[in-house]
Amino acid sequence: MNNMNQMMKQVKKMQEQMLKAQEQLADKKITGTSGGGAVTVEVNGHKKVLSITLKPEVVDPEDIEMLQDLVITAVNDALTKAEDMANDDMAKFTGGMKIPGLF
Repeated sequence: MNNMNQMMKQVKKMQEQMLKAQEQLADKKITGTSGGGAVTVEVNGHKKVLSITLKPEVVDPEDIEMLQDLVITAVNDALTKAEDMANDDMAKFTGGMKIPGLF
């Protein structure tokens, strides 16, 4: 019975640490780029877009489709990096196991 209580305490501590780590993701900033840095997108660890920066030379009214593609590529780059960072952070607690619903 004592071992069960110890195990439950460890599980509760791990849950608290995981919640704290998830909360801290909001403070982490990740940058994605495209077009050799012509488009820069910054997201946080919760995969929320914080900013989009465009260099003036990439804004061509005659080629809106290229700009749209560059923005999409930069956003996807940032989101992929944010996902990888979050997975790496959570792997510290899960030992690399994929736990459904965690992220």
